[in-house]
Amino acid sequence: MIINNKIQSFIELGHFLRQFNLDNDKKDPNVLHNDEFFDAFVTIIHRAQSLNGWFTPEQVYFAIQSWADALSEKNITTWLANYELNSQKNSKTVALVLAGNIPLVGFHDFLSVLVTGHKALIKLSSNDQNLLPFLASYLIKINPDLNNYIEFTQTKLENFDAVIATGSNNTARYFDYYFSKVPNIIRKNRNSVAILDGTETKEDLIALGEDIFRYYGLGCRNVSKLFVPQNYDFKLFFEAMYEYKDVIYYEKYANNYDYNKAVFLMSMFNILDNEFMTLKEDEGYSSPISSVFYEYYSNLDAVLGRLFTDNEKIQCIVSKNIQKNHISFGKTQKPNLWDYADNADTIEFLLKI
Repeated sequence: MIINNKIQSFIELGHFLRQFNLDNDKKDPNVLHNDEFFDAFVTIIHRAQSLNGWFTPEQVYFAIQSWADALSEKNITTWLANYELNSQKNSKTVALVLAGNIPLVGFHDFLSVLVTGHKALIKLSSNDQNLLPFLASYLIKINPDLNNYIEFTQTKLENFDAVIATGSNNTARYFDYYFSKVPNIIRKNRNSVAILDGTETKEDLIALGEDIFRYYGLGCRNVSKLFVPQNYDFKLFFEAMYEYKDVIYYEKYANNYDYNKAVFLMSMFNILDNEFMTLKEDEGYSSPISSVFYEYYSNLDAVLGRLFTDNEKIQCIVSKNIQKNHISFGKTQKPNLWDYADNADTIEFLLKI
């Protein structure tokens, strides 16, 4: 199948996704196949929470809008401009073992496999069973040839030439063994951090709250650790976080907050608390839901050196332009198509298999 036809299919999918908004789902008469798919997708969106309690409509709509923004003709063209894509040459079957921590978390891998001319053999997470198959069915409606390139399976993965698998550090050890005989990308646990220097405005810190609270902190791009200068005053930080106070009204989040706070207190840890999130001084990167770790620093270069050394544990670094590769406050959950997970160029990998 001609690569340009696939690209156009994803552009059409972007048009479809732009119709869906938490405040107002609105049909665009110019979008293809709305009669068949529009109302059905609204149902899928609102049913998601019954299948995964963390997939509230707000979070699902955010993920959909993020992909709607990404799947523009300009973004797709910019992303693929530096690669030489061949039409059907050396087409392979690529197994995708997807995570389910946030809605559509495996969509980028799915897109990458198809756009490089390969077939996607997809093993979904039990936590996200419906969103991607629905979007795949829309793509096939637009471009029936894609039916030969997309397969979902609930059984053991077999007859594949390469694999991209995402899981915890524990499952990654299994993946490393099981998939060792084929080209692979194995993704493990990663966390994101923010470096504050004390000059941040309240608006900067409110934006940082988006990086912390979006998807209830379940994503690898969520900030779970702060580096702050010695004697940092958290007053302005907590004032900014107050913008997200309503998160405590969601039962699953509140249960985690109560539980983790109780564990900290029973363990005699000193914590900072604002009644919907806790801050704990800790050298680790992976904080529990509703909590953020923090660590004081006196030498910024030492922090940067440590993060460089620990790069395999870090997904994103957020700061006020401390380094060129850092992400601005509020932007971690809006990655570009060329912002690869784990800094592993998926397209380059797929073109070489």
